[in-house]
Formats: sequence, C-alpha cells, structure tokens
Amino acid sequence: MKHTTQDKVLDTFHYLHEHAEISWEETETTKYIEDLLIKSGCRVTTFEDCTGVIGEFGNFDSNLPVVAIRADIDALWQEVNGTFKANHSCGHDAHMSMVLGVLWKLEQFPNLKEKVAIKFIFQPAEEKGAGALKMVEKHVVDNVDYLFGVHLRPVQETAMGRATPVIVHGATHMFGVTIKGEDAHGARPHLNHNAIEIGTEIVNMLSKIHLDPRVPYSVKMTNFHAGGKSTNIIPGSASFALDMRAQDNETMKALETRVTDVFNSIRNLYNVDLEITEESGIAAAKTNEEAIDIMKSAIKDTLGEDNVDPPLVTPGGDDFHFYTIERPSLKATMLGLGCDLKPGLHHPYMTFDKDALKNGVDILFQAILTTYRIKQ
Repeated sequence: MKHTTQDKVLDTFHYLHEHAEISWEETETTKYIEDLLIKSGCRVTTFEDCTGVIGEFGNFDSNLPVVAIRADIDALWQEVNGTFKANHSCGHDAHMSMVLGVLWKLEQFPNLKEKVAIKFIFQPAEEKGAGALKMVEKHVVDNVDYLFGVHLRPVQETAMGRATPVIVHGATHMFGVTIKGEDAHGARPHLNHNAIEIGTEIVNMLSKIHLDPRVPYSVKMTNFHAGGKSTNIIPGSASFALDMRAQDNETMKALETRVTDVFNSIRNLYNVDLEITEESGIAAAKTNEEAIDIMKSAIKDTLGEDNVDPPLVTPGGDDFHFYTIERPSLKATMLGLGCDLKPGLHHPYMTFDKDALKNGVDILFQAILTTYRIKQ
C-alpha cells in the first residue's frame, strides 16, 4: 500500500487527469477535493452558486499572517483522439495535486499547525478568466497577506529541475462576434454580402493594426463558422472569435480600441449587423518583490541556487493576477515549474515529467517556511 506524500500526489494527479471537468462544471472535482481537505483536518468552505472549494489549515485565531496557495481546477474542452472531451492539457490537474501535496507535507510536521495559517484556494474557471474574480467576490482573499500560485512551464521556457520565482503574464482579451445578414442564391451574389468575404476582410484589417513594436502584442481569428451543407447558398451570417494578447495592460487597451475600430469600419462598409456576443479578458501581471524574493529563496533552498531561473515573461495569461488587482495589498507571485513539458500547453497530447510534482510540492512548502521564518 502506498503511503508517501509523493505517491499520494501522483495517485491524485492520475485521478484528476482521468476525471477532468470544464469551467463552472467542476462539481465532482470540487467534491473530491473537499473530501480530501476534510480528511486532513481542514476547515472547508464551498459555495451554493459556483464550484470551487477553500481549505483552512493552522492557527487562524492568532495574529499570524495568512498565506494562501491557489490551484486552478478546470480543464479545457478539446478534441483528443477524434473525440471532444474535457482535457487537462494546461496542467491544472498537476497544480491541484501539488497544492494538496503541500497540505499533506504540513501534516507530517504536527508542530507547524500552531505556527502557520494556510488557506488552500481551489479555484474554478481559470480558463474562462472569471474564477479568480468570483473568489474575490466571495471574500476568499480578504484576510490573506501572501498569495502563491504555481504553473507548469513548457520545456522551451523552463528546463526540468529548474524553476522561476515569478511568471510575468501578459494581458488577454477575447471577442465572440456574430455577423448577421441574409442568405442568397449562389447564382445571385449581388443580393447579399457574403459573410465569408466579410470575415476575410476582418482578418486583413486586423493584420494592418500596428502598435508600439517594443511591447509584444497580437490579434488573431481563432474560429469562424459560416454556411451549411448546401453549397449553392451564399451565407449572409457567420460567427467568429478573436484572441488578443499584449504584454501590458496599456497596450491591451490600445489594441482593444483598434479592434473596435475595425468592427465599426466593417459595419459601415457592408451595412451589416456585427454583434459582440461574448467578451472576456485577463489583466497582465502586477508583481510584488517581497513575494518574489520569498519564492526565489524557496527555489534555491529546494533545487539549489544554480537552478533558479530569472523572471519569466510570457504572452500567456492567467486570471491569478485579478487577485492582486482587486486586492492591491496582497503580496503575490506565481511559481513557474520546469517539468520537461511537451509539445506545449493546451496541446491535446501534452505530457510532462511527473517527477516534477515533488519539486513543486517541496518549493511551495519551503515558501511557507520562508514566509514564517521557520527553520526545519
């Protein structure tokens, strides 16, 4: 029978990987984690109107600072082996397992329970960019002083056995848009505006957006749906989505303005109804030097000084940063963990070296000790 923390973390990872659930539908994941938190003696909070679960471990009746560790719990919806399914291709199954591993490691040192106040945040809907804001709305971080997160990193960014104390994510924005027009007979193209041609014009106009080249940014169409089985109908309606990225929040605002200008130009040029049906976004990272120093020290004590990477700047986004934007007093950082992740995040067949799970647990555990200045 397996008893070690490392074995429990690996078993938990395999279970969560096989039972993935998409954003706001993580009901079984929430229940599974809730049961594990209760078994470890945590005071547990769940919510009637959303998924997610909070566990509190330690001494919350003292003046100790509160340290929170956040794990995202949702999976992506994508095609795997010809079937669309919930799939943990962003590593959230690993994040949950490592954070639970920190709790189990704390249990191995009974003397720590009176010296720490740890809040474990298992947050839903990170992939929708909305889960962190919901947790803020639920006052989850109102009493939190330090907040740590963790994310697996692709091999191109961070090598196995190495880690970075901060991930400097960029801002993201998404538009879901519908082109509303009338269909026409294939022999009478003068009677409507072809929605596919309108989509092509939008792509061409987006490619002509030019902002300050010193700040990375991009905008691209990521899906487009028009027409049906009848090939002799010119579609007047279509739907599409845009994915936008910028390394800082100011550039994202400028990019949003330019994209909105494109939409207005298309409306005027084709006299067509262009309706924004969905819109969401994630802010760029706001970093905190004290939290970064704590995580850097934890990496050095765990992996060695030679395996501490510099800050990682990435165009990827994470709603983790809404916590600090909404609660500026929070001292927060996200650990970037090297794990030989290939071919890349969000790839349907993403894999990584499971030995890295132990590194993640040990670094986060050490970050707790460092925060409280506890020697073990």
